[in-house]
Amino acid sequence: MIISRGMESRCSKFISVRCLILLLLIATHCFPLVQTVWTVGRVDECSALLQFKQSFSIEESASGERLSCAKIASWTQHGGERSNCCSWDGVECDEDSGHVIGLDLRSSCLHGSIISSSSLFDLVHLQRLDLSDNDFNYSGIPSRLGHDLTSLTYLNLSSSVFSGQIPSEISMLSKLSTLDLSSNVFNGNSLKLTKTTLGSLVQNSTNLKQLHLSMVEIYSTVPDILVNASSLTSLKVDSCGLYGEFLVGIFHLPNLEVLYVSYNSDLTGYFPTFNKSNVFKKLNVANTNFSGQLPTTIGNLHSLNLLDMSNCNFSPLVPSSSLRNLTQLSFLSMSSFNDVSKGKLCVSFSWVGKLTKLYHLSLGNTNIRGEFLSFVANLTQLEYLNLAANEISGQIPSWLVKLTQLTTLSLGDNNLQGPIPRSLFQLKNLEYLLLPDNNLSGLVEFDQFSKLKKLKGLELSNNMFSVEIRNDLSATLPKLQTLSLGCCNLTEFPNFLKNQSRLTQLDLSDNKIHGRIPNWVSNATRETLSGLYLYNNFLTGFDQNQGILPWTNLNFLTLGSNLLQGPLPIPPQSIRFYDVDNNEYTGEISQLFCNLNNLFGLELSNNHLSGMLPQCLGNSDVLEILDLHNNFFHGPPICPNSLIIVDLSYNQFQGKLPRALVNCTQLNVLNFGNNQMSDIFPSWLGALPELRILILRSNGFHGIIGTPTTKHEFPKLRIIDLSNNGFSGMLPSNYLEIWNSMKYVDDSQQIYFQVHSNIQKRYTYPYSMIIHGKGVELKYKKTLYLLKLIDLSSNRFEGEIPAGIMGNLRGLVLLSLANNALTGCIPSSLGDLTVLESLDLSQNQLSGRIPNKLAQLTFLAYFNVSHNHLSGPIPLGKQLDTFQEDSYQGNSGLCGKPLSKKCKDSESSTRPLSSIVEEDEDSGFQIALDWYVVLPGIVSGLIVGVVVENIWITKKHEWFVETFSRRRKPRGTRARRGRRTYLPKGP
Repeated sequence: MIISRGMESRCSKFISVRCLILLLLIATHCFPLVQTVWTVGRVDECSALLQFKQSFSIEESASGERLSCAKIASWTQHGGERSNCCSWDGVECDEDSGHVIGLDLRSSCLHGSIISSSSLFDLVHLQRLDLSDNDFNYSGIPSRLGHDLTSLTYLNLSSSVFSGQIPSEISMLSKLSTLDLSSNVFNGNSLKLTKTTLGSLVQNSTNLKQLHLSMVEIYSTVPDILVNASSLTSLKVDSCGLYGEFLVGIFHLPNLEVLYVSYNSDLTGYFPTFNKSNVFKKLNVANTNFSGQLPTTIGNLHSLNLLDMSNCNFSPLVPSSSLRNLTQLSFLSMSSFNDVSKGKLCVSFSWVGKLTKLYHLSLGNTNIRGEFLSFVANLTQLEYLNLAANEISGQIPSWLVKLTQLTTLSLGDNNLQGPIPRSLFQLKNLEYLLLPDNNLSGLVEFDQFSKLKKLKGLELSNNMFSVEIRNDLSATLPKLQTLSLGCCNLTEFPNFLKNQSRLTQLDLSDNKIHGRIPNWVSNATRETLSGLYLYNNFLTGFDQNQGILPWTNLNFLTLGSNLLQGPLPIPPQSIRFYDVDNNEYTGEISQLFCNLNNLFGLELSNNHLSGMLPQCLGNSDVLEILDLHNNFFHGPPICPNSLIIVDLSYNQFQGKLPRALVNCTQLNVLNFGNNQMSDIFPSWLGALPELRILILRSNGFHGIIGTPTTKHEFPKLRIIDLSNNGFSGMLPSNYLEIWNSMKYVDDSQQIYFQVHSNIQKRYTYPYSMIIHGKGVELKYKKTLYLLKLIDLSSNRFEGEIPAGIMGNLRGLVLLSLANNALTGCIPSSLGDLTVLESLDLSQNQLSGRIPNKLAQLTFLAYFNVSHNHLSGPIPLGKQLDTFQEDSYQGNSGLCGKPLSKKCKDSESSTRPLSSIVEEDEDSGFQIALDWYVVLPGIVSGLIVGVVVENIWITKKHEWFVETFSRRRKPRGTRARRGRRTYLPKGP
């Protein structure tokens, strides 16, 4: 057939139209089929999502951020029709397959548990899963997560109340790029991860970029495999219990931008040499044991915007010329970062003035001295400024008004003087103003704070001013969250508290507030208050007798040193620390105290409580501090196995020491003094690894103190008081030989002995203690850390004082062996106890001479060898010359000053300058020492004595030691007690 060119063109067009019509017909008939396939593919997943939703309740309290709570509420089916779940909030589907590949339910107020049969694991195509900021009711992470959701590249379960062991199957998620399991610590429950599982996870997930495990309990060394995790850009392993040396190779990971290892106190490490290829943006090693010199190459980290080195042990030699090059820094914290906080060196921080992008600056406890840092005026972007716990003097500068962005100003614990400048009230963005523990003076008109409309926290405690509060302030003051007005000369509860409905912390301690606690204090803060501190006032009770205290979320309550009477008020179940000591409470402890499952500290001492102790208190899993002394309890003591402090002194306990105490492996202090116990020496307590103070004085303990089973018993013991018992036999030389903590003088600058709570990790407890030393009864309101004491007086010990062993206990401050039946000579080796302040050997049967070597004890403040059989001249010496006759009386053979009996020429106590003959009573030999050898020692000893004395005198905290009778003082003469402060030092 012959077809013309025009006809050919028309045929082509006809065929093309027919093809197009055919394609449209095919599409019309086939697309529903394809759509049906997609819909069927999503129906199961939509159903799984609905089942997942139905397994939870929606509660606003389940999320901290509540803006997204309505997200899951949109998941519904309309009239039984098939729903397109890909349109639901938080659900992401693949455009091609229609499968659910993303689920974002962060902050969705979900409350319930995820169990292994959860329909969540039917979503096998999931690639991104975010369940953060919900409440999954302490449920564990099911192992099916690793088995069934193997396509996950992003997994975030942070802040969602998970607990228990993280399953090893999580390491099967080999495609992970981001894993966040952080901040799952609630009410003592937390997530736990083994080092093996962590190593397998890092090894299998080769594309892992973000690994966030903050507050996950790992308790191991850092896995070596992390050095090979070259893809990591962000590693957060803060508060994980890591220990050992941090792997320096991690600092050299090529892509690492964020590294948080803070709050691992047993983790050591140092900063390596940094090169210009490092890409760090955030570096946080705060509260670790990192040390060494800061490298000058730290200036190469040009991208660094956050640097936190607070509470470390770095060298005080700061490479300021390098640090000033970190011009991108917006966050800098160096509080307590090295030894400058211990008074060894004053460091200049003038280089900080070059970092003009800073919005957060923390230089607390860095030994800054003198006037206020003038360079701070250059940092106009500052929002947070912390200069607390330094030696800053002078007035608060008025130029602080230039820091218009300031939200937090923390200047507490300095030497600031003068009035609070009125310019501070122009800082309109100020949220926290913290000025406690200074020397600020004048009259503070409280209504001025009404100008700070955003104010949330105000601390003015422990200054020298008086606070004037008008009664009509309620309507004008901002709603505060924390308020500290301790020691502000208040005489009544401020009326404006009636309308402070957001208060979480209220401190009105150390004032002169009389009468009863008004009902409106609890009415306004019933659901918000977590800390109430009213100790050391003149309070007599509550407006209405309280059975159970009304604050439903109260954690800390201190009502000590008041005039409170009647039965003990019962705190709510939320209580963690309950202190009502030094009051007039009577009656028994209610059985309702057994329901306080969160209680870790209970102080009821110095009341008139009586009766049997509730034995159910021993079932507590968290009780750490138990102080019931000076009451009238009887019956067997209680023994919770998590205790840190047990003080049951001055009661009427009988029988043997409870053997269950051997389970208290965290026990630091055990005080059963002044009871009616009858037992042999509790050598089994030597197995307690943390025991530092053991007081069993004035009981019926008896028998011979035998030989320790191992050389490792009582490894940290530093204070032991066994006085006024019936122990017999030889002095326990085998124990004295292994008490290693008493063999050295601490170089630590810690002033007071403190124990750290395992439950409330930021809480420290300064232990108060009564001892007998220096011839009187002493009360240490804060027990000195340097105090090392052995008191074995008033027993039936006999035999000689073990000379060589005693001379090794060079850290001893007080030693009393008085009122025993000891014989032999006074060992000259006691002169080696160079920090000894009190030595009592009176009322024994000691003979021979007083060793001349004791004259070298330059700190000796009390010395008593009366009522022995000593003879010969009393040695001459700086300290020995200060003691009176009663220190030596009852020794008919002694002569010389201060006694009236003079020595014969043959036994004169005067020594020629050419030489000194020292009698070595231990060996029976006489050793001649040239005067030029002895003189430098004496001079150096005096110099050390004067220098150390100077240091102690100039310490900011002094020895809170006072003499008092065992009976409680009348209220008119009561002493203010050293106390703890719980208010937060910043937001």
